[in-house]
Amino acid sequence: MPGTNLTRAEAEARAAVISTETYAVELDLTTHEDTFRSTTTVRFSATPGESTFIDLIAPTVHRITLNGADLDPEQHFADSRIALPDLQESNELTVVADCEYMNTGEGLHRFVDPEDGEVYLYSQFEVADTRRVYAVFEQPDLKAAFTFSVIAPEHWHVLSNNPGTKTAVDGEVVIAEKSRAKARWDFSETTRLPCYVTAIVAGPYHRVEGTIESRKGTIGADVYCRSALAEFLDADVIRGDAQAGFTFYEDKFQMDYPFEKYDQIFVPEFNAGAMENAGCVTFLEDYVFRSKAAEARIERRTVTVLHELAHMWFGDLVTMKWWNDLWLNESFAEYVSTVATVETTKWKDNWVTFNSLEKTWAARQDQLPSTHPIMADIRDLEDVEVNFDGITYAKGASVLKQLAAWVGQDQFFAGVAEYFRKHHHSNTTLSDLLVELEATSGRDLAAWSEVWLQKAGITTLRPEIEVDTHDDIAVFAVRQEVPSEWPTQRPHRIGVGGYDVVVSESGETRLERTMFVETDISGARTEIPELVGKHRPALILVNDGDLAYAKVRLDEQSLATAVEHVSSFSDPLARSMVLTAAWDMTRDGEMPARQFVDLVLRNIAHESQSTTVMVLLRQLDTALSLYVHPDHAKEACENAAESLWLLAIESEPGSDNQLQFVRAFASLACTDIQLDNLQGLLDGKLSLGGLPIDSDLAWDLVIGLAIGGRVGEYAIELQLARDATASGQRRAAHAMAAIATPEGKRKTWDSLVNAEKDMPNALQFSATAGFMHVSSTTLLEPFVDDYFASIRRLYSEKTNEMATGLIEGLYPVQLAGRYDGLQEKADAWLAENDDAHDALKRLVIEGRDGVRRALENQAKDK
Repeated sequence: MPGTNLTRAEAEARAAVISTETYAVELDLTTHEDTFRSTTTVRFSATPGESTFIDLIAPTVHRITLNGADLDPEQHFADSRIALPDLQESNELTVVADCEYMNTGEGLHRFVDPEDGEVYLYSQFEVADTRRVYAVFEQPDLKAAFTFSVIAPEHWHVLSNNPGTKTAVDGEVVIAEKSRAKARWDFSETTRLPCYVTAIVAGPYHRVEGTIESRKGTIGADVYCRSALAEFLDADVIRGDAQAGFTFYEDKFQMDYPFEKYDQIFVPEFNAGAMENAGCVTFLEDYVFRSKAAEARIERRTVTVLHELAHMWFGDLVTMKWWNDLWLNESFAEYVSTVATVETTKWKDNWVTFNSLEKTWAARQDQLPSTHPIMADIRDLEDVEVNFDGITYAKGASVLKQLAAWVGQDQFFAGVAEYFRKHHHSNTTLSDLLVELEATSGRDLAAWSEVWLQKAGITTLRPEIEVDTHDDIAVFAVRQEVPSEWPTQRPHRIGVGGYDVVVSESGETRLERTMFVETDISGARTEIPELVGKHRPALILVNDGDLAYAKVRLDEQSLATAVEHVSSFSDPLARSMVLTAAWDMTRDGEMPARQFVDLVLRNIAHESQSTTVMVLLRQLDTALSLYVHPDHAKEACENAAESLWLLAIESEPGSDNQLQFVRAFASLACTDIQLDNLQGLLDGKLSLGGLPIDSDLAWDLVIGLAIGGRVGEYAIELQLARDATASGQRRAAHAMAAIATPEGKRKTWDSLVNAEKDMPNALQFSATAGFMHVSSTTLLEPFVDDYFASIRRLYSEKTNEMATGLIEGLYPVQLAGRYDGLQEKADAWLAENDDAHDALKRLVIEGRDGVRRALENQAKDK
């Protein structure tokens, strides 16, 4: 991506020369369908006589005026930079440009609703896409106060970080084939912000007005979505989650909410879950549930609402100096939002969700060859883009959970409150936070920071148990096994729990905890004398209570008990941890994949936690598609699909499990009878009590039929005619790409990789997923050489989001064990492209490692 990168060294040099004061940004969104007029006036101080640059990505720059003198755009604007020579102590710069609407979810994204032709816009600036909308010093430590003015169609809502006023202006614009009057919105000046959390959202959004109570009084808190989704918007629930967060955070942080309003907008074709724009948070509109949603999705929305709200303090009010501390920004929000979810909402078991979802993500990322310390070395913007990963979010949050437990949660939040008091509206580094936590806890955190934040890798905790002739524990120790690449022994606070099978008077079998010790461990082996002499329980769980960030192993007897009785755990967290341990053993080649498949299918019907069910079904799919030996894969998949169908039939009508089982069955169905069942559900000839075939479930069935070779373009187009919505278009793109013919796959490949015009981000994501969604991997074999021949070009020609989505999504990992020479092709590409940016090479290295792990696990499963 030439000409758009910014290095840390350049950012540091620029911050040493200038200090930003204010921006006045005027946007005219009525000039053209492809571009909009952007006028920026920025005032900043500088070291007299020095030179620097300001960032802008725009097809046309009309005027550059620095301190009253016009600069020639042809001489001063190149790639993404405007050169600013001979600066004065006080400077005023005005830049007038035509900036481009994007369809990639970056900059100012433009979406046309297929239902009514209306246009919806939203901005997404993190990491460095503010410069796609206005001229800006694009780095987090050059904060400023911002004033926005926007001209747009009069019937739109236009939103920014602060409240605004609307006045009529002359002229009309054609929108959805109708002439519309124009209006101007003028927004009040913001407090000092980093540019990446400024925002513009515009369009005929449906608005639900409301307020939230803050310690400083009542503030506006409206909720928005596209008009087509208005009937599905549960604004009161969303605002209620935010209100719970306001009360919790203002108390814990001992600081009032720092902005003037709190709008939450659900926007189309969003790349992430949400974005913490100050006072103007944007969310993925899939969180407006138009069909029955799994409880896991509803719970995740609550966590996301609270995550973004936490950023109003941590990130927006106090901001990282450079992207090295991106992890702290995201990990803090992830950790405290989980605390808030547990303590203030109905999702009291959210730590179970955290274990099954977040920690498995962290462990997977931490075992890749591209793993990195939580405090990553971010040299430039391209490094940042690939570090929105499981280390930055989930491992960091897990480690902060450990830190809070170690220093004490009250002391943790007291230190955070002092951190906000000292550093509000400024920029900080990790050391600024650690200083306050040391002061409130009395602990020296230097050693903790070194082993947890500056070293990568995940420890495996393995119990060492010896019993005497009476089956009493004679020796109990915990071994810490560390990866050879990152041989760091860390201290852990862990619980060790013992569980026995208990049969109640009613005949119900339960696994109940009969033994527990909480202790510290360190080094390669730690004996736990408190357990010596106790009768050996049927199952022993190291890290019971999930206090530590580590992988856990089950000894042979405990694993046998788990396989037979894991559904009998009374404690959902213990059950989740045992299932996670079984998955880690499977991924690491210690447990055959088909044994894990059997474990899941035997016990999942009894799982009460929706997120645990969702994660187990994902792991089941991965095991079947990658880890089962190819000689057994077809039979294993058929059997698993049949089991899921029976589980769906036997589930409680209308239950969350029933819905999830049917969706998983649709994805795996492959025999004639299974595909007949899909068709019967879609046609209404079959039904399951309590399970309406709503729009999204109908698409799951159609996609399953496409994968199975039962439907083609005509049937998909008929379904799209029934659901001619934006969501329908995305699902249709997945279904079209899943058509199980060589011609269909080639058509999709060319539209993704070789087309002159990019498809919008959401359609690309759906089509990529559909392309890789196959029953027979032979359909993917013709594209292996094309893949390696294309990725360098894709990375250079497309934006980061679009390129990364394709390079990750199309990596032919599913051909592991089925295509000779796959690893050699990756090795050859890496050798021939040693000059490529490390961020690109990382994507290939990660894909190659996925194949390596699959091959090793297939060998275990043979």
